[in-house]
Amino acid sequence: MNVGIEKIDTHEERTVKVLLNSRATEMFISRSLAEKGGYKLIKLKQPIQVRNMDGTGNSGDVITHEVEVNIFYKRHVERV
Repeated sequence: MNVGIEKIDTHEERTVKVLLNSRATEMFISRSLAEKGGYKLIKLKQPIQVRNMDGTGNSGDVITHEVEVNIFYKRHVERV
């Protein structure tokens, strides 16, 4: 599915492909996409360990940064 994301500071928009997961508790963007897109990375006070569906730890790195973006789907806006 395609959605639009917009930088909070410059209002620059782009369309990205997303994977929807109805059991996910948060929204995530890959660090490489955030860095390549020039999104401002904000360091978290506490890193977040990613857990798999069965509760085991994920083999990937912990989440250490966040980005603030507006997300558009059919022009409905959600700020995250």
